[in-house]
Amino acid sequence: MKNIIDELSWRGLIKNKVPGVEKQLKKRTTMYVGFDPTSDSLHLGSLLPIIILIHFQKLGHKSIVLIGGATGLIGDPSEKKNQRVFFSLEDLQKNTESIKKQLSKLLNLEKTELLNNFSWIKKISLLDFLRNVGKHFPINYMMSKDSVKKRIYNNKKNGMSFTEFSYSLIQGYDFLYLNQEKDCLLQIGGSDQWGNITTGIELIKKKTGKKAYGITFPLVTKSDGIKFGKSEKGENIWLDRKRTTPYKFYQFWMNVSDKEIEKFIKIYTFFSREKIESLILKHRENPEKRFLQKRVAEEITQWVHGKKAYEEVVKISHVLFCKKYIKDLLLTLDEKILFSIYENIPHMKLSYQEFEEGVSLLDVLKKSSLFSSKSEANRALNLNSISINKKLVKKNILLQKENLIGKKYILFQFGKKNFFIIKVE
Repeated sequence: MKNIIDELSWRGLIKNKVPGVEKQLKKRTTMYVGFDPTSDSLHLGSLLPIIILIHFQKLGHKSIVLIGGATGLIGDPSEKKNQRVFFSLEDLQKNTESIKKQLSKLLNLEKTELLNNFSWIKKISLLDFLRNVGKHFPINYMMSKDSVKKRIYNNKKNGMSFTEFSYSLIQGYDFLYLNQEKDCLLQIGGSDQWGNITTGIELIKKKTGKKAYGITFPLVTKSDGIKFGKSEKGENIWLDRKRTTPYKFYQFWMNVSDKEIEKFIKIYTFFSREKIESLILKHRENPEKRFLQKRVAEEITQWVHGKKAYEEVVKISHVLFCKKYIKDLLLTLDEKILFSIYENIPHMKLSYQEFEEGVSLLDVLKKSSLFSSKSEANRALNLNSISINKKLVKKNILLQKENLIGKKYILFQFGKKNFFIIKVE
């Protein structure tokens, strides 16, 4: 069997691994990855364990995806400065169904067993859990975990609740359960999960005497250095088109730096090593053409949102960014493309009555997502940074019917990459 560790290593998909895992993976092995349903959507970071799982599936290994209906009620303290807000069981069930739908589009569910840990955790009494699981872990062992140490030392005022302190034990029990019921020998997760994974490995060893394994992958971070995550503050790139439009999803990849895109094409695509090296060389010849960014954006957008959505966002991008797109050409766009632009970029509605009474450009810009105040918008106007329907505007004007594209839209642009559109109806 092909050496999966070597394959994942050159792609940059391994951060930690338990010794001996290479030997185990020469045989068909059952592995699992888990997702707590603390949001109704997976995000960019969630794709990594799914991608790794697919790599394993291609080599004939068995896979389990575990949705944490029980652990989601507790909240993983890893990489968190404060305690998570508790979710209701009803909210977690709704989130679980949404995540299942996303997984069904990303994975071949005929090759993947989908489980929910709530189905077995709910059957365990507190006393049984403390006697059969808790007794195997000294406080010193738990305190040595990075997720615990960071939380306690970084938040000395509030520390960590016992609820969160128990999270690692519950995840460890999940691994034990899957080991006993499904012969699962390997758990995969982000590098922040290393402590939770090794807790499960230790529990399996103490309860059964068996050897179990773990692999972690590096966390993907945003431009501010914070990881992509469901409950982190700040903006995430979500897989749900209602939370991150396909256009914005596509543009994320188009705006990745040259240094990052060489890393991302290895991580986020299934191209062979030879093909990736060839694509990187081609990109380096003319990096200004953003060849790699386009290739990665195409692959991932089609995978997550489908070919039709990809073709649509390419058209939108052409309309918005093509330097040769003059006003006359913009006026020829059909309703479908205009509405697609409206759905995919920041937008606002105006009534015909409000519009006919007269709306100044500065008033619209103030209400848009482009500026926080009228004075800020006015400064941009004075600097010749505002365009209406791809035509530069140098002063405040009253928006009129002749500014409408397709009798109902007006497209605004600030600088090179910031767009806003209003719809009059």
